[in-house]
Amino acid sequence: MTAAFRPIAFVLNGARKIVRVHPLSRLLDVLREECSLTGTKEGCGEGECGACTVIVNGKAVNSCLVPVAQVAGVKVVTIEGLKGRHRLQRAFAEFGGAQCGICTPGMILAAIALGPHPTLEQTRTGLAGNICRCTGYEGIYRAIRKAEDSVARRSRPAGPLAKAGRQKTGDRRRKT
Repeated sequence: MTAAFRPIAFVLNGARKIVRVHPLSRLLDVLREECSLTGTKEGCGEGECGACTVIVNGKAVNSCLVPVAQVAGVKVVTIEGLKGRHRLQRAFAEFGGAQCGICTPGMILAAIALGPHPTLEQTRTGLAGNICRCTGYEGIYRAIRKAEDSVARRSRPAGPLAKAGRQKTGDRRRKT
C-alpha cells in the first residue's frame, strides 16, 4: 500500500506555498521539480556534500535528507529567495568564491546561517559539511570575510571629522 499524495503548506522564499506531493518526497526534489527552483543542487544525495543546502527556520539543512512533510508550516529559503541581491552573492562573484557553481548556492546559504560576523574558525566549522572541488576554500573564506567587512564598514558610525565635513559642505549645487 502506498501513501497518498497530500497537500503540504510552508513558506518558501517569503511566500506561502502549497504542494501536493508524497509526504516522504525529499525536499530537494520538491523544490526542483514541483517548485521549479533549480538553484538547489543535488551533489551526492546522501547529505555529505552540502550542494543541496537550504535554510529551514534559520538553520542550514541538507534538503536531500529532509522529507517534505518536515517543512509543513515552516520557513524555507533557497538561493532564489535571495534574488541576487545578498552581499554574499556579490562577494562570491567578486572575490573568487564561485567557480563551477555546483556548491555555490549551498555555500552561500550555509554562510548566511552562520549569522553575522563569524570568525574564520566558525566559518570553517560551519562550512565543513559543504564540499568544493574547485576553489580550495580560500576564495570562499575570503568572499565571506569581504562580505562581512563591507557590512562592518557601513555600520560604523561616522567619526567627528566626517560629520563636521558634511555639515560644512552644505548644498554644492550652483545657484543661478
